[in-house]
Parts: sequence; structure tokens; C-alpha cells
Amino acid sequence: MLLRLSGSNKKFPPERKDAKKDKKSSSHQTFLRYWYQRLNKCQMIIEKDFFELTTEPIDVGEVARRFVPSDCGATVALDGYVRQFTKGSETLYLEYESYEPMALKEMEKLIAEAHKHFEISLVGIVHRLGRLEIGETSVVISVAAPHRRAAFEACEWLIKELKRTVPIWKKEIYAGGETWIEGENQTTLLNNS
Repeated sequence: MLLRLSGSNKKFPPERKDAKKDKKSSSHQTFLRYWYQRLNKCQMIIEKDFFELTTEPIDVGEVARRFVPSDCGATVALDGYVRQFTKGSETLYLEYESYEPMALKEMEKLIAEAHKHFEISLVGIVHRLGRLEIGETSVVISVAAPHRRAAFEACEWLIKELKRTVPIWKKEIYAGGETWIEGENQTTLLNNS
């Protein structure tokens, strides 16, 4: 659980000038006042959403089941992996690069937006960087929700928006050249011939 300071000087319970002060009620009042002030000074973030960039192989099951909220009935996980053929060309391998500080901030924003648009409880996004071979997982998006429809819709929306907004770039390496891909669009073609 993360705690963020927000600052507040409110006192609880309010001190009553006319109240009798016996030892038991006074200590109870002090206890309540202490915890109320602590909670007022802190904003509790109970969500267990997560977003990560890694150069290590991704364990899809671990990401999908890292947290299983008790209020949910479904978790939908997308396992995006390296395919062998793209638009008729045989891919040898992929390389992913990122501007990491900005990518993490954008991933956090995406998760916040998903919570606003869909009835979901938890989102996890893990994206791989570096060289990936055919069949290796490049991204996992996991969405838990009380009902599966919202989880499916949020997961689809998240992958589209991740590709559109997060500064992660993919280079596809072929036998005859390489292509940088940004989002869903091919941006540059570099031939080795």
C-alpha cells in the first residue's frame, strides 16, 4: 500500500469543551484523534495496478495472476509475442527501444484513463525491451474486472492506446533489411542491399 502526504489540520473527533474528561474516554478520544489525523494527512492508494519495462523474459501467468482481486470474476490477459511473418516478410527478430521515464508516465496515465472508462478493478502492463526472438513475449496486459466484458474491452483499448501513445519503438529485422515501427504504423525502411 502506498501512502502519499496530502496535509490536513482537521481534528477528529472535535474537542468538546463541555464534555467530562474521564481517563477512559480521554484515551479513546486521543486514539481516535491520532488515527484521524494520520489518515487526513495521507491519501491511501489501495489499487494494486502495475506497469513495468523489463529486459528480462516476461512470465505471462505471473503478470496475469500477480493480484487476484476478491471483487472480480474475470482477468483477461493479452500476450503479445513476436511473429515470424509480417506483411509477407519473414522476421528474424525484433528490437524494442524506449524513452523509459516518459513511457512509464504514459503507461500510468493509460491505466488511470482505463479506470475512468471501464468498470475494472486492476490493470497490469509489462513491456519487454531489447532483442526478442520469434515467439518471445513482448507485452502483457492484464485486466481484472467484476465482469468479463469490461475486462475484454479495457484490454483491447489498452493495447491500442499503448501502441498509439507510449514511446516504445520496435525495429523488425528481416533477411533483406530492417523497419522501424511506431505504434501501428511503419515509419522508416532501412535496406541492407
